[in-house]
Amino acid sequence: MGGHPDPLFGLEDFDPERSYGSVIVAVPDPDGLYEAFAAGLRVTYGKLPSAGIPRILRPRKKQGTVRGRVIDPGGNWLRISRLGDTEEEAAMDRPAGLARVIDNAARQADSRGDDAAGLKMLENGLARFTDAPTIDRLRALLYRAELAVRLEDRATATASLSEAQSLELTDDERAAVEDDIAHAIELVVGDQDPA
Repeated sequence: MGGHPDPLFGLEDFDPERSYGSVIVAVPDPDGLYEAFAAGLRVTYGKLPSAGIPRILRPRKKQGTVRGRVIDPGGNWLRISRLGDTEEEAAMDRPAGLARVIDNAARQADSRGDDAAGLKMLENGLARFTDAPTIDRLRALLYRAELAVRLEDRATATASLSEAQSLELTDDERAAVEDDIAHAIELVVGDQDPA
């Protein structure tokens, strides 16, 4: 015997920002779950919280697997993945160049919670891979805008979004990233205080 007699209890001096609680949730449709959670958070908070507690990180395809994150009001990380996805199957299809930098930045920021390290990786990757395909540059700039919002760096967020929107894309490329652009706009514009 031993332990606490009540499975639901509060800890004195508990700080959700320092929580180590984590669970993996495998679902058939991470995008659908994200949309449901995001809608509820928008109603409750008036915007999509991407920094602080609670916050939600959009499902992102990394190395062939789909993963998203929700950090609840208690600081617990709900790591959401698509049912049946495995990193082992995707490891053989690793991207290169700037696309790989984006994946590595997401691993630092989304998986480990180190947004500053993820942003630094993106900055270095954008400087190094100046000849990267336009679609990869766009995705890197949009992710840089998202990380800057999380880090409360409005100037970088706004500049990154502006630069991303100035890139010339084919109709097919624009269709492929339409949701990514809308998400970045929501975060950057929604993060600004009304004048």
